[in-house]
Amino acid sequence: MLKKIVLDLETQNLFQDVGGRGKNHLLKVSLCGIYDYSTDRYTMYEEAELPKLAPILQTADQIIGFNIKDFDFEVLQPYMNFNLSDIPYYDLLEEINKVLGHRIKLEAVAQATLGSGKSGDGKEAVLYYRNGRMDLLKKYCQDDVRITRLIYEYALKNQKIIYRDYFAVKEVALSVAEPVSREGVTHQAVLF
Repeated sequence: MLKKIVLDLETQNLFQDVGGRGKNHLLKVSLCGIYDYSTDRYTMYEEAELPKLAPILQTADQIIGFNIKDFDFEVLQPYMNFNLSDIPYYDLLEEINKVLGHRIKLEAVAQATLGSGKSGDGKEAVLYYRNGRMDLLKKYCQDDVRITRLIYEYALKNQKIIYRDYFAVKEVALSVAEPVSREGVTHQAVLF
């Protein structure tokens, strides 16, 4: 079975805390959630547990997410001793942007494609972390991973996603294929 990993992470800080956008590496991970197709399990990793996540990512056949290239990978990269973008990935937002020429929110895709939206937003997630509510943070992050997984599966099956654009519901054709197996990839991943 292919080792596909759906990934989403939450941060300790907001953009305003680190001097604005473009400094994603300063946001710091509060929690990183994954769904691993090879084990059919959701797992949450707090910042101190990221050494356990590194080898899972490094040996993945593909990492799947929504805005992972320009956000999640940049926030997570300082914790890894290998280049995350060297791992095959499928970024739903990047693929949507290639077709539409602009970005859309995960919420707009979830509402139209799945019929239900996210359980909150990133600002709430930072507040959960700051208030020590890791239970709520884990629930929120796992929900985002689940939503991303379901959207990916829909796109893989239908070669499109549906999104809400103000009052209209529109479709975006996407080219989604199963990744190639990277079986035998063995690298030692170490946390910095």
